[in-house]
Amino acid sequence: MKRRPHRAAAIAGAMIALLVAVPGTSGLPVVGVASAASAEESPYARGPAPTKATVEAALGSFRIATEKVPSGQGFGGGTIHYPTDTDQGTFGAIAVAPGFLETEAAVAWYGPRLASQGFVVITFSTNGTWDTPDVRSDQLLAALRYVTDKSQAKSRVDPHRLAVMGHSMGGGGSLIAAQKAPTLKAAIPLTGWNPNTIFSDLKVPTFVVSAQNDFIAPDGSHSRPFYQSLPASLNKAYMLLAGAGHMAPTKPDVTIAKYSLSWLKRFVDEDTRYDQFLCPLPVNDPKIAAYRGTCPLT
Repeated sequence: MKRRPHRAAAIAGAMIALLVAVPGTSGLPVVGVASAASAEESPYARGPAPTKATVEAALGSFRIATEKVPSGQGFGGGTIHYPTDTDQGTFGAIAVAPGFLETEAAVAWYGPRLASQGFVVITFSTNGTWDTPDVRSDQLLAALRYVTDKSQAKSRVDPHRLAVMGHSMGGGGSLIAAQKAPTLKAAIPLTGWNPNTIFSDLKVPTFVVSAQNDFIAPDGSHSRPFYQSLPASLNKAYMLLAGAGHMAPTKPDVTIAKYSLSWLKRFVDEDTRYDQFLCPLPVNDPKIAAYRGTCPLT
C-alpha cells in the first residue's frame, strides 16, 4: 500500500474568480474558479474538493497556458497545456497519444480539459500515423521526457508523478509504456488496440476504457482481455461504454472524462477525495454497459 502523508490541517485558500481563455476551443473566455486544495491526506492534491459537477465540467478551476512543441523530439510534435498557478506546488504530467492513421487532433480535447483540473498535459502526433503500439509507447515516454526536461512548464512538473493515455494503437502503446516504465502512476488505454493482450506483469494502476459497438478493437478481443490479464493485486478498473464505437474517445465525452479524471487524480495526485467516483463501482448509469474494478482502492 502506498504511504500517504497526513497533514495536521487542510490547506485553506481564498476563492478567486478567474477568466480562463483556452486556445483551441471556441475562443470565448470561460469563467472558472481557482482555490487551494483542501485534502488532508495527500500533499499532491490540487484544486477544490470535487463534486459531480466539477468532474463532469468541460473545464476545471485552473487558468492554463499553452506551448507548441515542434517535431524532432522523439515524437511528431504536439501541444502542452499547463496550469499557470505557482502557489500550489508542482503538478503531475500526462502524455496522450493518438491511434492508427490519427494525428494529435484525435486526442487534443484532453489537453485543456485535464490541464484545467490541475495537470500538465501533452497531446501529440506520432512520427508516423502507421506506427505500431510498441513504437507509440516509446513516443509516449519521449513526450513525458520533453515535458519534464525541456518544456516551458518543466518547473511546474513533478517528474515522479507521470501518466500515459492513448486511443486505439495509442492505447495499446500506453499499456506497453507502463510495462517499460513501472514507476508511472497511471495508464489509461482508450478503446485500446494491441496484438498482445497479456499484461500480467503490469505494476501501474490501469483504467481500461472499452466500447460496446467497437468493431475495430472489439471489446472481447482487446480491452476485456487487457483488463482480465492485469494482476489481481493491481488497482485497476474497466468501463464498457454503452452503444459507443471505437472513435468515442476522439471527441469530448463526459463519461470518459469523468472517470479518467478521477483515476488520474486518485493515482497521480494520490487524492482520495476522488474515491467517491470510483468506489463503490458505478451502477445504473445508462451510458455504461459494464464496470468492474478494485474496491476499495489502495
